[in-house]
Amino acid sequence: MELTGTVIALLPEVSGQGKNGTWRKQEFILEIPSQYPKKVCISLWGDKIDQAGLQVNDAVTASIDVESREYNNRWYTEVKAWKVDKAGAANGGGNSYNSGSSNSTLPPVTTFTEDESDDLPF
Repeated sequence: MELTGTVIALLPEVSGQGKNGTWRKQEFILEIPSQYPKKVCISLWGDKIDQAGLQVNDAVTASIDVESREYNNRWYTEVKAWKVDKAGAANGGGNSYNSGSSNSTLPPVTTFTEDESDDLPF
């Protein structure tokens, strides 16, 4: 699944020690443009943090997986990015889904004037 939008916040990187060694995680907030913009918190793990090189206001397309886990009879959902492409990047031109600025424009609005005939019965 892919989400396209603008990075509006970068949360602090966290790290820890697990059974497989040291781990790193950084979350960022992606705002997805629409009539009612949506915000999604997405996690980057390990070397993907350095590869993405995200900055606030970057336009990106994130390839994600959504996973939920149960712990103590509660469910927790995480959105993990396995690839992040910046808009306008040199290697991003060949993508079948372009995340350029054309996504942020709305379709033209059709307006009617009072002198046009109205065939509606009410």
